[in-house]
Amino acid sequence: MHAFSDMAKDLNRSPVYLSGLQARLQLPAFVGPRYSDAYLAFLRTIVSLRTLNISEDSLRDLWRLEKKLLQLLHADSTGSKTWFLDSCGLTTHRERRLLLSNHDIGVPLNASEVQTGLNFGSSPPELFAGPEMGEDAIRVLRQSLQIRARILDEIAAELPHLRATANWAAPLAKTGAKKAA
Repeated sequence: MHAFSDMAKDLNRSPVYLSGLQARLQLPAFVGPRYSDAYLAFLRTIVSLRTLNISEDSLRDLWRLEKKLLQLLHADSTGSKTWFLDSCGLTTHRERRLLLSNHDIGVPLNASEVQTGLNFGSSPPELFAGPEMGEDAIRVLRQSLQIRARILDEIAAELPHLRATANWAAPLAKTGAKKAA
């Protein structure tokens, strides 16, 4: 478990920046060392994507859709306050995992279907089924995949610039470290 200040140091971001992310992404905040490795992995993903110049608006839109999809698939029935990011940091079956929540949906992301109707928790029945209320897991998945594809295209376009910047900055960092010693 991690303390908030330790995560800020690990991510090289100010606590003010991270608390702003928590608020804008509607993440739970804890006191003391109560942040899981998955929570830190999620924040690392967000910070990495922002470093790659992915807009926070795109990330918020994708995050909202991924959480909605997970609710439609009943992945929110674990009782965890961080149910929507508890899969972050896992590396198996990358082709089946959502970009931000890292949740494994059970089929490759390019598939045209998901396994709906799974319910891992007991909850009172709804008066109307989700599709009758306009909620459709396939529709939400397609919307999230559109944003994901746009983000992946932006990453591909930004990556050469990031590599060039890292190559340019490496000698400067070595010079700065020598002067500090």
